[in-house]
Amino acid sequence: MKVLIISDSHGLTKELAAIKKRHEYEVAAMIHCGDSELPADCAEMAGFYAVRGNCDYDSIYVNERIELIRDKTFYITHGHLHNVKMSLVNLHYKARETGAHIVCFGHSHEAGAEMIDGILMINPGSILLPRMRKEKTYVILSLENEDAEVTFYEVDGTKLEHMTARFRFSH
Repeated sequence: MKVLIISDSHGLTKELAAIKKRHEYEVAAMIHCGDSELPADCAEMAGFYAVRGNCDYDSIYVNERIELIRDKTFYITHGHLHNVKMSLVNLHYKARETGAHIVCFGHSHEAGAEMIDGILMINPGSILLPRMRKEKTYVILSLENEDAEVTFYEVDGTKLEHMTARFRFSH
C-alpha cells in the first residue's frame, strides 16, 4: 500500500494538482499536513485527509485527524500545536495516546522520517519553502506487512534516492 504525504504548500495550486495527478491512482490515500492556504472544498484539496495549519483559515479543517488506512493508524496534524520546531516529544506522546503507528506532520518545513519507539514520524517537508535543504519535497510512503519505505520526491516528481529511508514496525 502507498500513501502520498504532503505539507506546507502555502497557496500553490498548479504544483499540488500536478503531484496529485501524478500519484492519485497508485496510492490508497492522500494526506495533507496543513498550511495549504486553500479552501477545504477546492479541487486541489479534494481527496486529501487534510488538517489545519497555522496559516489555514478555512474553519472546515480540523487540527488533527486519526485515520485507519488499511491496517495502520495514522495521526495527522500540522505540528504547530505540538511545538515540533523545538522537539518531537509532545507529538510522540500524542501519537502514543492515540495508538498511532504513523505520524504525519509539517510546520517546520524540514523533511525527515524517523522511528521513535515503534512510531514512524514523517515530515514531508515543503513544496514551496524547504528548510535545511534546497529540495522542495513530498513523500510516498510504501507499506508492506511490517516494512515501511519513505521515499522523498521533489515537486517535479524526481525521486531523491539519498533521502529514502526504510523502517520496520515491531510488535
